Amino acid sequence: MNQITWQEGGVDRSAQWRSESGWPAPKKVVVADDTMNADAAYRLALDGTALLWRGDFQNARQLLNALVRRVDHKSERKGRAKSGKTSQATPTELFHRHRLQQLQRARTLAMLLIPFEPGHVIPLRRAPDVHEACLEAHGPATQPYVASLRELLGVIGAHEWRRKGVHIPALDERIHPWYGVFSPVRGEYVELVAQAPLQHGTRLAFDIGAGTGVLSAVLARRGIARVVATDMDARALGCARENIARLGLNAAVEVVQADLFPEGRAPLVVCNPPWLPGKPSSAIEYAIYDPDSRMLKGFLGGLGAHLEAGGEGWLILSDLAEHLGLRPREQLLGWIAAAGLEVVARHDSRPTHGKASDPDDPLHAARSREVTSLWRLRVA
Repeated sequence: MNQITWQEGGVDRSAQWRSESGWPAPKKVVVADDTMNADAAYRLALDGTALLWRGDFQNARQLLNALVRRVDHKSERKGRAKSGKTSQATPTELFHRHRLQQLQRARTLAMLLIPFEPGHVIPLRRAPDVHEACLEAHGPATQPYVASLRELLGVIGAHEWRRKGVHIPALDERIHPWYGVFSPVRGEYVELVAQAPLQHGTRLAFDIGAGTGVLSAVLARRGIARVVATDMDARALGCARENIARLGLNAAVEVVQADLFPEGRAPLVVCNPPWLPGKPSSAIEYAIYDPDSRMLKGFLGGLGAHLEAGGEGWLILSDLAEHLGLRPREQLLGWIAAAGLEVVARHDSRPTHGKASDPDDPLHAARSREVTSLWRLRVA
């Protein structure tokens, strides 16, 4: 965690800088309060000048909403101006353009900053008590720090997700995601694991990249006596362990830190890697973007060495990358063959989330054709 510096009342000030997105501390910082209007704030944010808020907290939220409206209105105007070019753009070009716009949007909105005192206390009028939410996300805070309001709202939202949980029909229970751990809101991949045929007598399974632990829980509830769940991320490991304990599955599921595979072999090895090749721009995007398809290729390349004779590897993967032109089907099949594997069967499911049927989504053409598949693989 580095430092952010600014001048206030003619005095040089500094505090720790916290950014989950990994952005460096802004070099230009001005102190702002309730007298700052939205147009002035927007111009400063576009210029890369951060606004350290000293006014009423609820007014800061209103200002952030006003910035959102201005950023989105500008994007809409640009979109209309480029409508002719967009109609000729390839899906890959549309995807990269959309990602760039989203990154620029996030960077601009992150320019509204909130000060924190030790213990995650916000020293502003009408500020909420965010101690518990921030403690869950970041751990203890013994020093003053500064973070973006937008990121704080994400922490508060994640705290509510964690408290309420997400209902999983395959379990008829709730899974409670932690901040920074991808929530299992897309239920089609969970249902695929719940419905795929298990080989008779399967007593052991590996769940690679367990995240919240939802797939490990499904496998255990299907009667697999022992599931070894792996992850490298500390938050994911804590989240999975907490969910497994909540569900009363500690005797069946062991959560371990490992880069992909645990030691040994199993008759069933399951992996739901990030579905899109690409560089994540924040911690949470590691659940979506797989740099250079590292996890996907690592799973396929190491599967044979961790399968028992006659065992199966279940690869859960969306084909959205194919429709976006990011990874052709032939490349995936080539990696499977190069790893000495063969496809036994494939079970498909259509996603039901809102973007799949939203014609206004910039990537609608690709999303509308998306299929999520469970590939059943064996050593050839």
